[in-house]
Parts: sequence; structure tokens; C-alpha cells
Amino acid sequence: MSHEQVSYLELLARGAPAEAYDRPVLLARAAGAGPEALSGLEQAKQLALRVRAELEGRRRREAELSALFETAHDLSGLRDLDAVLRAIVQRARSLLGTEVAYLSLNDPAAGDTYMRVTEGSVSARFQQLRLGMGEGLGGLVAQTARPYVTDGYLDDERFRHTRAIDSGVRDEGLVAILGVPLMLGSQVIGVLFAADRRARVFEREQVALLASFAAHAAVAIDTANLLAETRNALAELERANAIIRDHSAVIERASGVHDRLTELVLHGGGVQDVAGAVSQVLDGTVEFAEPDAPALAGVEFSGADGHAVRHADDWVVAVSAGGELLGALVLRGHPALDPVDRRTLERAAMVTSLLLLARRSAGEAEQRVRGELLDDLLDSPGRDPRLLRERAARLRADLDAPHVVLAARVDAQAAGGGDRATADRQRLWSAASHLAATRHGLAATRDGGTVLLLPMGPDGSAPELARQAARHLGATLREPVTVGASAPVAAPAGTPGSVAAAYAEARRCVEALRLLGRSGEGAAAPDLGFLGLLLADTGDIGGFVQRTIGPVADYDERRGTDLVRTLDAYFASGMSPARTKDHLHVHVNTVAQRLERIGRLLGADWQSPARALEIQLALRLHAISGAVVR
Repeated sequence: MSHEQVSYLELLARGAPAEAYDRPVLLARAAGAGPEALSGLEQAKQLALRVRAELEGRRRREAELSALFETAHDLSGLRDLDAVLRAIVQRARSLLGTEVAYLSLNDPAAGDTYMRVTEGSVSARFQQLRLGMGEGLGGLVAQTARPYVTDGYLDDERFRHTRAIDSGVRDEGLVAILGVPLMLGSQVIGVLFAADRRARVFEREQVALLASFAAHAAVAIDTANLLAETRNALAELERANAIIRDHSAVIERASGVHDRLTELVLHGGGVQDVAGAVSQVLDGTVEFAEPDAPALAGVEFSGADGHAVRHADDWVVAVSAGGELLGALVLRGHPALDPVDRRTLERAAMVTSLLLLARRSAGEAEQRVRGELLDDLLDSPGRDPRLLRERAARLRADLDAPHVVLAARVDAQAAGGGDRATADRQRLWSAASHLAATRHGLAATRDGGTVLLLPMGPDGSAPELARQAARHLGATLREPVTVGASAPVAAPAGTPGSVAAAYAEARRCVEALRLLGRSGEGAAAPDLGFLGLLLADTGDIGGFVQRTIGPVADYDERRGTDLVRTLDAYFASGMSPARTKDHLHVHVNTVAQRLERIGRLLGADWQSPARALEIQLALRLHAISGAVVR
């Protein structure tokens, strides 16, 4: 091996540039080497250059393969689609050493391809380009699924130029462009581009390199899409699981409430037991309110649907049956209530209404017994008082105590007629029977209405008892109920005929109230003044006189004064003090003093027309009948 051949091996070993391979030939020629030697050197140089080109190609392919492996590794670690697309474009620009790289994705709905990511681009118009299928280089690649390359795009007639595409390319200053398809199976999903702003010939190896890279990129895009879809599916699954968990908790909670309420019903629990159980479940205070309770004032119930309604900071749900308001459940101090808790409160109201109806059914037998006893007191005054007392004792009623007879009627206009009137009378009897049971009294249906026999109570009076009954029954029925009361009956069991007479008086009082346009109210004879005298028995004249002028007569009896005669002379003289003093033959100051005393005894309004009429009637009855006032 000659010295020059060794020089070529050294050049190959140190990777010398191509121009360095001419030096051995030039040195030999300068040294005067012959033609044969120069020819050998020339052959050795060409052989060395071929070896150098082969080695350089292998090194380039190794670098490209290494870059592809690195790219595939990098892409496999990416999970976000936007990050994947940016990495693809950046690596394409780096591998091919171009000034610009970009990627477009196909839009099946619009039927075109649009710019998604660019690297090295400076033109906004170019970055917003959309290419129709077959338009420009990219549209042609997307349509044909084949790579295309040009060293001068604007002058290349192979492509269908459009004003928008050419303007974008011109704004970006691109000249040489290489585009390869992004393929998933046989489907084109986009185009990967590498471009320069100067004329450049892309070699076949570079086209193959970008196509190989595009294959990796398409798989990475598909993987990113699948991961995104998987994440979305997992998120939807998590939301569905959360909904299922919530629904399961709701069902479990509702089942627990149902079991607890059912247990209460089966074990004979009462309304307060239901309220206590729901209080624990709703973490609040639940109370049962009677129909006439102040807590229900102003509450507009939701009607027959049984929904809870908001009232200030409370929630209220009606407890009703067949249109009759039995009461309400009130949840205190809960401004906000979720749908599950609202349904719990509404279900508790339904259970409460069932308990009340069951209690009512159980009590109807007792109510019938009470009605039969009252019927006997009204219709059979000759019955054995001892047997009446025994029957009353079993009902916890004391017929030797003072009682008042009440006659109750539903307002005729409100009740209407036919089935509606019958239903209203039945509801009135039911409500009156419940009232009688709670007051240890009796109730029965009679004469199209209801009659009650209620104990007076230590601090009660017949008029007040009538008013209370009218309010209670009216609130329960949610319709006007008129109630008339009799004078007290001292001992119903021991006074034959007293209950029947008292009932007749109570009925007359009811009719008077209705004639006076006072339906829906409660009153007794004393509330009606001299009209009450007409309605009451004739034996009550003394009572009327006592109520009207009794304080004046009592004062005369205690003090020995003459106020009753003065009062009579005053009205006889046309309510003139001057004429009164002439009639009595006393000084006018004496008359004035007596009238002042009378005012203190009878009240400041004693000279009003209504009071004056009643006082004059009482004076006349007192004079005619000789009624003794006490």
C-alpha cells in the first residue's frame, strides 16, 4: 500500500471534508509523479469519496432513525392533544432543518382542512388558512393521501391556486414546501408540512423521513384522542357514579324514614311521636299544629296536592283528609329545605293524617255512644238519672256539673244544597264530636245541624263558650259555623226536660244570629239584649232585668237610695234633668249627682240609644212583673 493510499484512509478515519481528498493528487503531481501513479491516485481518491459518501449516508440514516426513535419516545409520553401537536411540529422543523413547520387537521363536517399548529410562522393570515380538498399543496395531499413537494410553490402549476391560499403563502414568504399525509389506516386525518422561505430541493430521503415521522405523529394524535375520550368517559362515569351514590343515599334515607314511620303506626304511635321522629331525621323541630293554631295564621296551603309551603323561616304542610283540614306539621327555623327533606316532611304529614283518621274511626263508636246519651237527655227526660250518670261516667262526662247546650249550623249559603250540604253536616258532626270528646261533653246530629252539651268550666260563660265553639268549628271546616248557646243548665242528669228546653233556646239564638246577618259567629241570649229576652224562656225575665239594671237596684237596696225611681223619671221626662227634678221634687244638683252615680254603675254608654232602650224595657218589666233583682 502506497503512502498516498494511506493518506486517504487517514482522511476517511478523521472524516475530512470532500475537498481534502484532492490534496494527495496535487502533491503527487507537484512531486513529478508519472501518469500511471497519478491514475492510481485518482482511482484511490474516487474510491475513498464513495466510501466517505456511504459512511456519511449511514451516519445520516442512523441520526434520522435515532431522531425517529426519540420522537416516538417523546410522543408516547405526551397525553394532552395540544401538547402532542406542538411537539410534532417542533420535531419536524428540527429534523428537516426548515424555517417553518406546520400541521393541518381535516374537518369532516366542513369538508376541508385547517391550520391547527404552526412553528416559525409570522403571518396571522397564514395561521388562519382553511384549504378545501384539492386546493393548494395541502388540500391535494389531504385529498389524495400522497406526499407532494415543490421548490417554488407560487410558480408551480401542478397545484390549484386560490387567492386566499396564495395570499397566505405570500404573506408568510414561503417558497419550498413539503407536505405528507397523516394517516390512520386508510383515512387521512391531516397534513404535516415542512417549508423554507428560499428555493430548496427536498431529497427523497427527507420526504421519506417526514413521512415516517408523520406515521408516528398520526399514531400519537390517535392515542391522544383516545386518551381524551377515555378521560371524558371516566369523568362521565365518575359523575354517573356520584349520581348513583347520591340516589342510593336518598333511597336509603327515604327507606329509613318509611320504616320508622311504619313502625310508629304499627305500634300505635301518635301524632307527637311522628313529629319527634321527623325532627330527628330533619335535624330540626317539627310540631303538630291544630287547625286554629296561631302558627297557621296567614298560611296559604298548597291544597289537595299536600306539598310543603314556605312560611317566613318555617316550612308548613297541611294534614288533611277529604278536603278537611285536620292540622299541619310545622318545621321550625329551616329557611332552606332540599327536595328529599321536603318529601320526608310531606310523607310525615300523610302518616299523621292516617293516624288522625284511625283515631277518628276508633272514636266514632264512642262518639255514637255520646250522641245516643245526648239524644236520651233531649227526647226522654223521664229516664233514670242514675243510669244516665253511669253512662256519662264511662264517657268521662259529669252530668251533675253545670253545662251549656250549643246549637251549631253550617252557614246555609256556603253549604249549598244536595250532596254538598249532607257532606258539610257530616263534617260538622265529626268536628263537633271531637270537640265534645276533648271537653268531656256530648254531641249529636239534630235538625240539620249539631247539638253539643259542654261543661261550663270554672271561669267560663255561655257567650264565651259559644264564641270559642264557632271559632274552633269554623277553622276545622274552613267554613262559617254559627253557634247559639243556652243559659247554663245546673245538672242535666237530675233536671227532667232542662236539656230539651235549653236546646230550644240555643236554636232560637242561632236563628236570630242568622237573621241579623251574623252567620259564622257564636252568641248566647245575653249577647242579644232584649232580643235575647224574646228568644229565651219566659222565666228569664228576672235574669234580663238583673243583667240590665241590677247594679242600680242592688245599690238602692244596700244604701236605701232612690236611683231606680230617678232613672225611671229621667226617661219619662225625655232625659231632661230639669224636668226630672220637677217630677221628683228635688234640686237639679241632686238629679245630676244621682245620674252620675247611675253612670258609674251601668257604664259610660248607658244613655246610648241601644242601651237606653234596653234599660227602659227592664224598668217597665220590673214595674209590671215585680221582678226581683238580685
